[in-house]
Amino acid sequence: MIKEKDDQGGLAQPGGARAFLRKYRIALIVLAVILLSAFLLVRHFYPKAQDAAAGPGGPGGPGGPVPVSVATAAYGDIQVRIPALGTVTPLATVTVRTQISGILQKIAFSEGQLVHQGDLLAQIDPRPYEAAVQQMQGTLRRDQALLADAKLDLQRYEGLVKEDSIAVQQLDTQRALVDQYAGTIESDGGQLKSAQVNLAYTRIVSPVSGRVGLRQVDQGNYVTPGDANGIVVVNQVQPITVIFPIPEDNVQALLRRVHDGTALMVEAYDRTNSAKLAEGKLLTLDNAIDTTTGTVKLRAQFDNADGALFPNQFVNIQLLEELLVHQVVIPNSAVRRGAPNGVVSTFVYIVNADHTVTVRPVALGVVDGERVAVTSGLAAGEIVVTEGGDRLRDGAKILPPQTAAADPASAAKAPGPGKRNGGSKDPHRPRAHTSPPQ
Repeated sequence: MIKEKDDQGGLAQPGGARAFLRKYRIALIVLAVILLSAFLLVRHFYPKAQDAAAGPGGPGGPGGPVPVSVATAAYGDIQVRIPALGTVTPLATVTVRTQISGILQKIAFSEGQLVHQGDLLAQIDPRPYEAAVQQMQGTLRRDQALLADAKLDLQRYEGLVKEDSIAVQQLDTQRALVDQYAGTIESDGGQLKSAQVNLAYTRIVSPVSGRVGLRQVDQGNYVTPGDANGIVVVNQVQPITVIFPIPEDNVQALLRRVHDGTALMVEAYDRTNSAKLAEGKLLTLDNAIDTTTGTVKLRAQFDNADGALFPNQFVNIQLLEELLVHQVVIPNSAVRRGAPNGVVSTFVYIVNADHTVTVRPVALGVVDGERVAVTSGLAAGEIVVTEGGDRLRDGAKILPPQTAAADPASAAKAPGPGKRNGGSKDPHRPRAHTSPPQ
């Protein structure tokens, strides 16, 4: 049998083999087209068949009630809060310096100690200043004696002038001498007081009550009033203040409350905004708005009896601006966002008596922690879905928990730091809803 050669010089395949390969390729292409068409048909018709099997309630239809958690809308009080980030600031920060020069003879405090106003902090060698006081006392006594003698001579000269025994000029000179000695005594008295003040300055006492820091100079050093670091820094920490900014949009409402004489409460939380550190009251507002940030600074005061607030500490602040009473309150987790009829709105799922749900658009008010006030669309006593709503749609069947018949409104009473419009987070941000209600 003779084999044919191809154009490249190799052996050519028989004609039957080439026909077989061509038919094989065509069969593979047809099979791929059939599989792809089947996949697209299944993908198109299977969701509709599933929805039809589930019934008009969709995923939560009669074929499969959706387990959910619920809560009851109830009347309650809502606090209008303004959140802010504040810095703990001592009511007074004093750098204790010496007012005279001398050897630092004694350090009378321990670093970090709480001291009271007037407590001894340090002692400077007092001996040079005691000598100066003694010297001025001696000078004053001498000049007092000279003044007494000059006054006696003045009395004599006044009698002799009447007898015309001395000239009037001598009497005038004696009067001037008496006035001169009187002035000298006044000067001596001032110098004596100055020396006594310097002697008192040898005892360095705390000007305020507070906590002392690390000492800046050791015992035995020569100190002067020009020392930049001083001896120690005292921070007044009981009471203590927090300075924090709020947006200028809140200033007018806040000023009305302040002018009414209302004492506004302020709460300080830790960095994670989970643990409350202290409660205090608003002291004052700054006198101008910062144009670079659009905020105004406020100062609040805290007793800080337990020392929970530390100078320069960053804290989360909740300014309680107003208390709204008798509001319809629900848990924040019950609020959802959707777009029924193409209009984005907030809504809740209302639980009906037949264990179905109805979509109810609502208008939200102030958020207070895990609770939110509903201004319209919901009445007290109505039951709303809090968990499991992502699998619901209008008319769906639900399987409420057995405890729902108790008082599920307790879930709407969980306290916590709240947010207000304009805060660092959106206070009216409900849970996301992946598909709008139908």
